[in-house]
Amino acid sequence: MIRYVLLVLCLIAIVGCTDDVNDGLQTSSTTPTSGTDAISVPPQLADLEVEEVTVGDRILTLAIADSPTLRSQGLMGVEDLGDLDGMLFYWRHDAGSAGFWMKDTLIPLDVVWFLEDGSFAGRASMEPCPSTADDCPTYDPGDGIDYRFAIEANPGDLDWIDTSTVIVYEDE
Repeated sequence: MIRYVLLVLCLIAIVGCTDDVNDGLQTSSTTPTSGTDAISVPPQLADLEVEEVTVGDRILTLAIADSPTLRSQGLMGVEDLGDLDGMLFYWRHDAGSAGFWMKDTLIPLDVVWFLEDGSFAGRASMEPCPSTADDCPTYDPGDGIDYRFAIEANPGDLDWIDTSTVIVYEDE
């Protein structure tokens, strides 16, 4: 009898320590950063690398989009950035002057572009474009500027960035 009671107590303790119940809904997940704390990220970005990136005198926590597939997906379908400061789009060579568009993006975003040397290239405020739209506007830093980096963030979150701001990011 004592064995049975101990077995039941052990099973209760094991079940009580698991956290697999989410009622079938996933609103965010946690992703480790280079620090020791996990952060909340949108489920659409759960598989992306998250890094702390130096921008000017600040450290931003950014999801990294560094492949054609990840850059193409961007923040489509994301309703809230969670604990992220935004998304860093990175090209290992200049991206050229191709623009960004907001097709299937649900939230307005600000974008800031940077050149290969990390210096400021331009900025824009972008509005969502529904999937039913035939023609979505594109946004670029202007005048055929070849950029290497872009950061998308919630409107106003990058307003502190100016022409003297430099991004420091090294591909790992």
